[in-house]
Amino acid sequence: MSPAPTRSTPPLGGSRWNTFPADGAALTARDLLTATEPLLQGVIDAGGLTGADRPVLEAQIRATLALGTREASLPLAVGPDSASAVRELGAQAETIGRELASWAAAALERLLTDPVPLPAGPLVVRSHCYGHLLTAPAADLLLRGPRGGPVAMQLYNEWLHQVVLLRDALLPFTNWQDVPLLTTPTGLRHTEPAHDAFLTELLVRQIRHPSIVAFARHAVTGTGGPTGYGFEAGGGTALPAVLDHPPLTAPRHLLTWRSSPTADEPVTYVAEEQDYYAAPRTPVEDLPPADPAPGSLTARTVTGLPADGTRTARIEVTGDGATVRVDLGQALRSHRYAHRPAPAADDAHPGTGSRATTVWSALGAPGLVWTRAGETTLDAAGQNDLVVLALLGRLYPENVTLRPVGGSAARRAGAGTGPGRLVVLTDPPRTR
Repeated sequence: MSPAPTRSTPPLGGSRWNTFPADGAALTARDLLTATEPLLQGVIDAGGLTGADRPVLEAQIRATLALGTREASLPLAVGPDSASAVRELGAQAETIGRELASWAAAALERLLTDPVPLPAGPLVVRSHCYGHLLTAPAADLLLRGPRGGPVAMQLYNEWLHQVVLLRDALLPFTNWQDVPLLTTPTGLRHTEPAHDAFLTELLVRQIRHPSIVAFARHAVTGTGGPTGYGFEAGGGTALPAVLDHPPLTAPRHLLTWRSSPTADEPVTYVAEEQDYYAAPRTPVEDLPPADPAPGSLTARTVTGLPADGTRTARIEVTGDGATVRVDLGQALRSHRYAHRPAPAADDAHPGTGSRATTVWSALGAPGLVWTRAGETTLDAAGQNDLVVLALLGRLYPENVTLRPVGGSAARRAGAGTGPGRLVVLTDPPRTR
């Protein structure tokens, strides 16, 4: 007897609402949202919905993806005193949520008049509840009303949950529309453990950068890995956004996805010094105060070879044939920690007794440059952004201030209780 033919397309129903392969597929946000349309079509069919019902479902998805609503799936309070990571992730949630809600509203309007075919007839799925609150009109339509019931409700619950998981998986990325998310036969439910850990840290404590990276890695690869500041896998790298933006205005905590045909197996980027407190230090007072830089400085990033699932990278800064190397991990760490104050009219000049040293002197110093007293200014105006980032990576990341040349900034309250201040001057933000 010949073997039964292999079914190329799995049947829909039960826990299966898609035809994704067992080992998953890499989908962008728009592709994944399009892939959930059978669920939304099933809701329309099961409830006999019409165009008159569209505003109810549209209002529901907007309320779920917004911040500050009763139905918000992400109860994140963002204010002027919030930590920088909370402000950045909150802004991401609002931007991505609005866009996904608009895409979903357009899909709903289209499906009401031009339904997608369901090959096996009516779709019935079993969706485990995740506790998303419904608006009163949506609850009446999908659950309590005469056209509602468990079929329509579970279809909508699954669709809503997949959209929430999609929004949250994209939060770490500046260019979120380009990120290829691993999508399995359960959609994005495979991210739930990592998702829960990420939201718990975000909502109950000050979230750490490695936690953001770990969640982003789970969303792209479905796997964990060593703690680090970025990763590469599946045809791209995810590294902090400052590598593509001026350090003065770049996000501190967000990543940017960069396509790379050479990236294959998951590898985590780690800092050379896990504990920078233990790194050697050079007092800024020991540096030449007026040692001229060797002409124009150029910089590039150079990655090391992978070992045990990790790799390091450096910024190489070159001028007149001389080259200095700064660990990229330390540079990114220092960028996250640097103080970027708002302008203050009463501090237009360096403080009394301030010193100055050159960028090249600091870059060439052994270990990390620091000072215990006073203030030292390092004028990096005119240098490219990667040189400025390398300079930050050479400074001990405590009481470092980054501000535009020609601007002014008052010292932070309590700044005099620790090491002296290192002030890095850079070009003002560019206007478009």
